[in-house]
Amino acid sequence: MNSFRHRRRLLVGLPALSLLFVAVSGCASMDDTPEVPVPKPDAKVTGLCRNLHELLPQKIDGLERNDPEPRSELTAAWGSPAIILRCGVAWPDAVLKKDSMPATVDGVEWIVEELQDGSQRMTTGSRLAYVEVTIPKDQVAQGGAGPLVDLATPIKKAIPKGIAD
Repeated sequence: MNSFRHRRRLLVGLPALSLLFVAVSGCASMDDTPEVPVPKPDAKVTGLCRNLHELLPQKIDGLERNDPEPRSELTAAWGSPAIILRCGVAWPDAVLKKDSMPATVDGVEWIVEELQDGSQRMTTGSRLAYVEVTIPKDQVAQGGAGPLVDLATPIKKAIPKGIAD
């Protein structure tokens, strides 16, 4: 009878062990998926961001699309470590900092901010919705502006010039 109890515990333990393996395997496959806070703009800006989402390319700067969690039409990502796009962000505080730099890439104006970890955050200016793109340190070292070139056409088509509210 003692042998029966041991086998029963073993049989009960196997499914639990299998579930643990599946859970760990599932987490491992999600390691490359970035997590990004989703902006919460008003309805008008959300509509513009949805228009942009439909026009975003599957590749930028040679990197495949790797959208962040939680899934949203206001965010997108490419590569790993990911180049992150967030649409509908607030006007950046970087504008007030001395070390921020303005840049224009293919007709889209950006405020460029160097972050402490070596990455860059760029936010569009003069658009009815602000788009933020964060480029990881490794990509910045390779030239940085390539993703902005690939994003310029969709941004110009989806988000008209102007000043966001």
